[in-house]
Amino acid sequence: MLESNYTMPTEFLLVGFTDYLPHRVTLFLVFLIVYILTVVGNMGLIILVHIDSSLQTPMYYFLRNLSFLDISYSTAITPQMLVNFLTSRKSISLYGCALQMFCFGCFADAECLLLAAMAYDRYAAICNPLLYPTLMSRNVCIGSIVLAYVSGSMTSMVHVGLTFRLPFCGSNVVNHFFCDIPPLLALSCADAHINELLLFALCGFIQTSTFVVIFISYFCILITVLSIRSSSGRSKTFSTCASHLIAITLFYGTLLFTYLRPITSYSPNTDKVVAVFYTVVFPMFNPIIYSFRNKDVKNALKKLLERNWIFK
Repeated sequence: MLESNYTMPTEFLLVGFTDYLPHRVTLFLVFLIVYILTVVGNMGLIILVHIDSSLQTPMYYFLRNLSFLDISYSTAITPQMLVNFLTSRKSISLYGCALQMFCFGCFADAECLLLAAMAYDRYAAICNPLLYPTLMSRNVCIGSIVLAYVSGSMTSMVHVGLTFRLPFCGSNVVNHFFCDIPPLLALSCADAHINELLLFALCGFIQTSTFVVIFISYFCILITVLSIRSSSGRSKTFSTCASHLIAITLFYGTLLFTYLRPITSYSPNTDKVVAVFYTVVFPMFNPIIYSFRNKDVKNALKKLLERNWIFK
C-alpha cells in the first residue's frame, strides 16, 4: 500500500560522472566525438544500403535496422548526457526521465532480438544456402523486424509503468548519468521486489533466449566452416564470425551484468562505466564490425564515391 502523503518528484537530478569542471569538459569533448561518429557511421550505412541495389538482401536489411537502433538508443542517452556535462545542475524532468527509460529499453531489447535474427540469417545463408530464399523470405524479414520493435516496446512499457507507480518519497538524486531502471528502483521507499522480479524475468528471457539462438547459429556456422576445403574461404568466414561473436559477447555481457542481479548488489561507479559501453561505445563500433569490414559494403562505398567523383 502506497503512503497517501507522498509526492511524485517533478524532476530527477543525475549525479553523472564527476563535478570537477575540467574533467567534465574533457568528457564532453570525448563523448561528443563518439556520438558524431556514431550518427555519421550508422546514418551513412543506412543511406548506402538504401541507394545501392547490390545491398538489397536480408542481411543488409537487418543491418540497416541495426544502424537505426544504434542511432536511436544512443540519441536517447547521449544528448542529455552532453548537456549535463556543461551545466552545474544536472536535472531531467519526470516525463523526460520516463521517456528516456522507455526509449532506451525499447531499442535495446529490440536490438537483442535483431541480433538473433541476424545470426539466424547467417546460419541460413552458410548452412542451408539452397533453402535460404525460403527461410529468409521478405515476409520472414519484415515479421522479424516487427516482432523486435513490438516486443521491445511492450517490455519497456511494462518496466516504465511499474517503475513510475512506485513512491519516490525520499531523495530524487539518481546516481547515474541517465534514467536507468536499477538506480531508480533504489530510490523508491516502497517494496520493489515485483519490479526486480519482472526486470529479471523479462530481461533475462529476452537476453538469454536471443543469446542462445545466436550461440547455436554461430556454432552450426563454425561446424560448416570447418568442413570448407578452401583455407582462404575458411579463414575469411571464420574471421567475420569471430568479430561478430566478440561484439555480441561484449554487448550481452554488459547487459547481463547490469540487469540480471539483485538491486542490493549494484555498485554505482562500476555500473556507470559498464553502461558507457552499451549506451555509447558499442553503437559507434557496430557499423565497423558488421558492415564496413564487409567486401560488399566496401565495393558499394567505392562505387558511390567514384560515381560522385565522375559527376564532379
